[in-house]
Parts: sequence; structure tokens; C-alpha cells
Amino acid sequence: MSNTDQTFAYADLATFPDYNSAQGLVDDLSDSGFEMEQVRIVGNNLHSVEQVTGRLTVPKAAAKGAASGAWFGLFVGGFLTIFSSGVVWIVGLLAGLAVGAVAGALYGAIAHGVTHGRRDFSSFKTLEASNYTVMVVAARAEEASKLTRP
Repeated sequence: MSNTDQTFAYADLATFPDYNSAQGLVDDLSDSGFEMEQVRIVGNNLHSVEQVTGRLTVPKAAAKGAASGAWFGLFVGGFLTIFSSGVVWIVGLLAGLAVGAVAGALYGAIAHGVTHGRRDFSSFKTLEASNYTVMVVAARAEEASKLTRP
């Protein structure tokens, strides 16, 4: 019986410092036959983390732009030659790839150049939690607690 259509009060089952540990408890509950629709993993104290991956120069920006442009050009070339065959299809793909790479490189270099050094690094962002709480529907909390004890 699935209870995903209703709103329930939830109770904390356990709190862990990392997601994998919380996931392990949920996996144990699943292996015990507990209804998974009554379980939540809640990340607490969320914060954004930006990991700097390196210095970004005009040549690097152009290279990244060329790579993105090449994929886009390959897609467009394939789309335009989808009903072609043989040499026309291959030439269309290669032309799309080449034009996309050149256009992407130009765009990457120009876009980086106009920032005038305000952001000379590459990075990626993640959303992380300080800890993770496994919660279950309050009415089933005691049962879940018994299932997860050694």
C-alpha cells in the first residue's frame, strides 16, 4: 500500500555526518521489507560550495568554447543531414563539427576577454549538507527503529 498521496508527520530515526551512511540505513530498511514510501533522507544546514578547478585564461576559455561548439555543431550537422546518406551525411557532420568548434572558440575567447579579469578561474558549485537525517512516518518510527538495530 503506497501512502505517497497523503501528508504525514515524520519522526527522526537517525542522523549521519554523510549521505552514504544515511543511504545505508535506508537500504537496511528496504532489505527488511519496510515501506520505502514512508522514508525520507533530509539534508540539514545546506550550504553552497564552489570548488575552484583552475586558472581560466583566454586560450583555455577558447578551448572550452571550441569543445562545446563542436558538440553543438555535430548535433546541428546531424540534424540537417539526417535524411542524407553516404558522403553527404559524413561531410555534413564534419562541417557542423568544424564550424561549431570555430564559432565556439571565438565565442569563448571573446566572452572571457570582455570580463577584463574579473573572473579568471573555472569552478563548479555543489549544494552540501552538514549532516543527513533519516526520517520515517511517525506512526511507523518504533517499527523502523527495531528493524535497524543490530
